[in-house]
This record gives sequence, C-alpha cells and structure tokens, in this order.
Amino acid sequence: MSDMENEKISNETAHEIIVAVMERQVKRLFILCLVIFAALVISNAAWIYYENSFQDVVVTENTQDGEGTNIMSGGDVNYGAEKQDN
Repeated sequence: MSDMENEKISNETAHEIIVAVMERQVKRLFILCLVIFAALVISNAAWIYYENSFQDVVVTENTQDGEGTNIMSGGDVNYGAEKQDN
C-alpha cells in the first residue's frame, strides 16, 4: 500500500474512534440530565410534602365587654368603644 492509502485508512480509523467516544459522551450526558431532572423533581416533592405537614390553625375569639369595647383575643389591639348611632 502506498502512503496515501495508509493515511486515508488511519484518518478513517481516527474518525470512527472519535465518533465512538462522542457517542459514549452523549449517552453519559443524557443519563446525567435524567438524573439531575429526577433529583429536581424529588427535592421539589419533598419540600411540598414538608410544607404541607404543618397545620395552619387560626383561632380568633371576638368578644365585647359591657361598655361596647371590642376585645380581640390573641392580640394586643384595642379599638375602643363602638360608635353608637342615636
């Protein structure tokens, strides 16, 4: 064989090797993307589960004393007597 044919064969072989390596890299990167996506979905689901484990309990008791003063239990706001229409 001539040098030209040997060079052509070595170029084709090098090209096939590079293509095979790139195919493996693409496959690995695709698997990595799937793993990252799965981790994202699982972590979001875990946070949603964690946040939903709390109960929102709001207890408000409204009372009024004998003078017409509104008393809101659970807070320190006193709005004074109600306006009376005569």
